[in-house]
Amino acid sequence: MNIAEKKRFGQINAFKLGFGPIGPPLMCVHFFEMDGIIVDSGQRHMQRSVLEMLVGHSISKVLLTHHHEDHSGNAAAIARAFGAPILGHPLAAEKMGRTFPIKPYQRFVWGRSEAAVVNPLPQVIESDRCRLMPIHCPGHSRDHTVFLEINHGWLFAGDLYLGERIKFFRSDEVFHDQIASIKKVLAYDFEALLCAHNPCETGGRTKLQRKLQFLEDLAGEIDQMKAAGHALTAVIDRLDHKRDRMIKLITVGNVSFANMIRSAYDG
Repeated sequence: MNIAEKKRFGQINAFKLGFGPIGPPLMCVHFFEMDGIIVDSGQRHMQRSVLEMLVGHSISKVLLTHHHEDHSGNAAAIARAFGAPILGHPLAAEKMGRTFPIKPYQRFVWGRSEAAVVNPLPQVIESDRCRLMPIHCPGHSRDHTVFLEINHGWLFAGDLYLGERIKFFRSDEVFHDQIASIKKVLAYDFEALLCAHNPCETGGRTKLQRKLQFLEDLAGEIDQMKAAGHALTAVIDRLDHKRDRMIKLITVGNVSFANMIRSAYDG
C-alpha cells in the first residue's frame, strides 16, 4: 500500500510519501515546498508520485537536510525535471557525488538514491517571500543540516526531532552531538517544526524542548549507572525494555534502543 498525499501547513506545501509493497508503509516521509524551494525529496521508490505531485510547481532550488536515502532519493530527478540546483552540506555533497552503499532493508524500504551534484549552501537562501538560514546540526548524521525560515518562524528539521521520546538510534548516530544540536536550534525562535517524519505546524519549539529534556534525563541516568561501575551490557539490560525487537530484527541491529544507550555511554 503506497501513500502519496499533499497537504498544507499555512504557506507550505507538504508531501507525505509511504512505500509498502506488502502492506502499510513501515515509515512515511515528508518533503516540503514553499515559494519554489524544495526541502528534501522523499524516497526513490516513490519517484513517479513525487514528479506527478510537483506538476504545476515552479521549482528553483532543492535543499537537502542530509544524504540519507529517504531524504535524498528524488533530488536528482527533481533537479533534472526543473533545472534546479541541489544545495547541501559539503559532507552531503561528498556522499551524493557517488552512489553510497546502503543496507538491504534500506534498499527495500526506501530505495537507493541516485548520484547527484550537490552545491555549497550560502549563508542565507532567499526567494521572493522566504529567507532560509542553514544550521549545521550533526548527531543523526555528520552532514545533518536544518533550515530556519527567518521571516515566518518555520524550522525544516530533517530528522532532528522525530518525536519527544524517541525509541531508536541508528548505529552511526552520536547521542551527545544530538543534544548539542538541539540546544543550538533552541537558541532561535520558531513555531512550526517541519520534521520529515512527524511535522508539527504549531508548538514545535516546545516539542523540541521536551525531546531535549528526555535525552538529558536519559543521559543523566546512564551517567549515574556508569559512575556506579555498571558495564555497558548491564546498563543496556537495565534500561532496554525490549520494545524495539521487530525494528532491530528488520534492520539486523542497525536501528535499536541499545544503539542509543551505547552512544550515550561511550560519549
